[in-house]
Amino acid sequence: MRPPPALALAGFCLLVLRAAAASYFGLTGREVLTPFPGLGTAAAPAQDRAHLKQCDLLKLSRRQKQLCRREPGLAETLRDAAHLGLLECQFQFRDERWNCSLEGRMGLLKRGFKETAFLYAVSSAALTHALARACSAGRMERCTCDDSPGLESRQAWQWGVCGDNLKYSTKFLSNFLGSKKGSKDLRAQADAHNTHVGIKAVKSGHRTTCKCHGVSGSCAVRTCWKQLSPFRETGQVLKLCYDSAIKVSSATNEALGRLELWAPARQGSLAQDLAPRSGDLVYMEDSPSFCRPSKFSPGTAGRVCSREASCSSLCCGRGYDTQSRLVAFSCRCQVQWCCYVECQECVEEELVYTCKH
Repeated sequence: MRPPPALALAGFCLLVLRAAAASYFGLTGREVLTPFPGLGTAAAPAQDRAHLKQCDLLKLSRRQKQLCRREPGLAETLRDAAHLGLLECQFQFRDERWNCSLEGRMGLLKRGFKETAFLYAVSSAALTHALARACSAGRMERCTCDDSPGLESRQAWQWGVCGDNLKYSTKFLSNFLGSKKGSKDLRAQADAHNTHVGIKAVKSGHRTTCKCHGVSGSCAVRTCWKQLSPFRETGQVLKLCYDSAIKVSSATNEALGRLELWAPARQGSLAQDLAPRSGDLVYMEDSPSFCRPSKFSPGTAGRVCSREASCSSLCCGRGYDTQSRLVAFSCRCQVQWCCYVECQECVEEELVYTCKH
């Protein structure tokens, strides 16, 4: 029996990241996407075999693995997407009790918490973003620049620019996940809804960018193309959705004869029950505190916090320890002829606050 599409999505990202967790923790989030070898119509047989091996190593369903093997460059794009989603999740929750730790994530994916909703959304957003960028970078054989009506892709190539192909990305992702409509299972509906929230967040940042060509920077000729916003902006949108996520239950739609997501009216409110909007993250269970180690997180003991901003909440009332350390940094930098910057090394004392056990 094939797993539900949304579960396959978040489960895939979890498994890819757990297998290579050690290499991801040292990343800053500013790294460029890794170059993809073996692309082009004349790829060497050894490179073709390497691509097939990469697909076989990923934790995919049988159908997804077949799609991967037919799409050179996809395996590397999926890994980049998992990497991108993890970094963004950890950045957005860096000052909160749940900090998107890999430890306990399997337990989270089996529940219906707000954090589960965010994982599905950020995973689908990262996949959508990485696929669109891979197309425009020439890293996928079956897609290229964005071909939206009114945008001159050929001229974009001529001037060295290329639109991010969101149209291909969303279409391929729908096929890859094998999404089903009208599921009778509340959890499957919630997961699918949150998956589409992630895709919608990427679409909201898809904008037209133009470049002028002409003498002295005049706009005698202008080339325009579609470009995705930085993924950090998508992460911020999803974090706002998380902060205002809606708790849902199920109700029967009499006209369609099926269960649908339903958000009960808040206590004391005159408003009637409403279906969640397409941009709302939804959840079914109240989250644990994440203060102590559990099957959902490692807890907050030993976490670094800001005394002014986050220690009070992050340390769950247990208090915090204060330590001092010496930090080296570049200072008194000067530009030397020609042509480099020369700096001295300065040292200062820094106070570090960590939550007590």
